Amino acid sequence: LISGAAGGIGGEISRGFAEAGAKVIATDVTASAGERLAEDIRNKGGTADFVYLDVTDEPCWADAVRFAEETHGRLDALVNNAGISLRAPFEEYTVEMWDRMMAVNVKGVFLGMKHAIPVLRRAGGGSIINMSSIAGLVGHRHSSEAYIATKGAVTLMTKGAAVRYARDNIRINSIHPCTVDTPLVADLLKNPDLKHARLSEVPMGRLATVRDVADAALFLASDAAAFLTGVALPVDGGMTAC
Repeated sequence: LISGAAGGIGGEISRGFAEAGAKVIATDVTASAGERLAEDIRNKGGTADFVYLDVTDEPCWADAVRFAEETHGRLDALVNNAGISLRAPFEEYTVEMWDRMMAVNVKGVFLGMKHAIPVLRRAGGGSIINMSSIAGLVGHRHSSEAYIATKGAVTLMTKGAAVRYARDNIRINSIHPCTVDTPLVADLLKNPDLKHARLSEVPMGRLATVRDVADAALFLASDAAAFLTGVALPVDGGMTAC
């Protein structure tokens, strides 16, 4: 089950899981894009369903997880990918913006884990992957303080839950991408100064691709990561090593 599946990163994670043989439940608040994604996966021979999911709404989460268990008999992996970034100078940030960021980026991850864990336990274990950011590891100067706060919360919530549920064979890890090359970012980086600033902070000299992030999620969900839990995995070309 993948939240925020209609976006660039979520869509690539969904496709990558389907290519690996997973039965994908793609969820998003944008139904039209989510339905197109699921149809595209099916047209390519994969298995996918779309379920509407507002990650800030607890009944929505209950319905999505119930659909997974009733349709496939189990849930093996949850990718808490949905997230937003509202930009403004710190002293101009409104309480409404702050609350919205916390609701999607933190409450959404909490609700996903809360509802997935009992189903994963009934399946004998599984994997939860929470999408954080380099901003969940360092004070990234190109990110808003509110975004940094939400991603930092995801990082440590992941570690806390990983320790608590390790004996249930439920592995919980987080992924921390640097700037990812998506259509939205490509438009933003038409500004040459901004593009130089973003590229110069990455030792490998390029942005992350959506496939870079999807491959990390697939690895953490797979048996190849069977002894990894509570890990904060940077997908950042060496940025946080500096």
